[in-house]
Amino acid sequence: MGEVLAGYLTAQAGAFLRALPQAVGEAGSRPGALPASAAAADDLLRSVRRVGGALHTFGAAFDPAWAQESRTELRWLLNLLAQEPAYQRRSTRLLAALDSLADTDPAGPGMLAGHAGAPKARALLDRQLTLARTRVHTVLLQELRSARLHALADRMTLLSGDVPLLDGEASAPAEALLPRAGAALAALSAGAERLPLQRAAVPYGGGGLHRLGTAADVRGPVADAETAVAADDAPWLRARILLKRARYALEVCGAPVPELDGLDRVLGRHQEAADAAVTAATAARTPRITPATAYVLGVVHADQRLEVEAARYAFGQQWPGLAPGLGGWEGPPAPRKA
Repeated sequence: MGEVLAGYLTAQAGAFLRALPQAVGEAGSRPGALPASAAAADDLLRSVRRVGGALHTFGAAFDPAWAQESRTELRWLLNLLAQEPAYQRRSTRLLAALDSLADTDPAGPGMLAGHAGAPKARALLDRQLTLARTRVHTVLLQELRSARLHALADRMTLLSGDVPLLDGEASAPAEALLPRAGAALAALSAGAERLPLQRAAVPYGGGGLHRLGTAADVRGPVADAETAVAADDAPWLRARILLKRARYALEVCGAPVPELDGLDRVLGRHQEAADAAVTAATAARTPRITPATAYVLGVVHADQRLEVEAARYAFGQQWPGLAPGLGGWEGPPAPRKA
């Protein structure tokens, strides 16, 4: 087990160290630059997620304090790097949705075609999201030069050469990885069972637009629609985290399940649509905007909530066929990667 796990983490730490200089250099090269070229940013985020996921699932193989500290620092960097690209994707999603709704295509105009509030709503969204990207970029520039990042880079440098496995874990056979990967899959299955898949059985049903409801972790009556929607989204967002951990655990074992990649993309669309809907709703509460502008933003909000419903439907169509195989998953011991 130690050889397989060490080989995986060493490779991911090496990818981190190769991508990091490009991230730091590109982020400071010009105002408004993303933290790296698209390829370098993807490589850095990919390695951060995978090292963090492996330390979570296989954490018992390491010194607990070291594993927890490493996960905390990796989570900090992940949140830091992910914000600016997320705002860029959200801007692209919302502006494209509004443009589509306001389109006057001969095949059929959108429901906002010719609406007086559409140009002002577009300008408001663009301005607010550009401001948000600028703010997080400023924070990014500061943190990418910080002592905290240098300390994390030092930690990853050590990991690339010497994985601090506990003595007993280092000598365990590769098959010992399988029960821990199985536990990650069991957690995913349990999370999926808590999803209201029966309610998501109709595409574009719009049920989420007519129901407030409560979630198990919300005590007492729901105070407002925003709280209710957040509670409704929470188990789906949690399922995405569990799915990523399961994916990475199977990668460590050398037995990836491609179908999980597809489900991850579906839940990624779910989260992006949910976040975009929140942004549209927040923009609609901007003081002193016209009723026409607020109406357009309300339509865009509803459009994104329908996208949330569509993603839930897609997950519900794919998951039942995959779940039985995951429940009894057993993978072959993975050879060490070259």
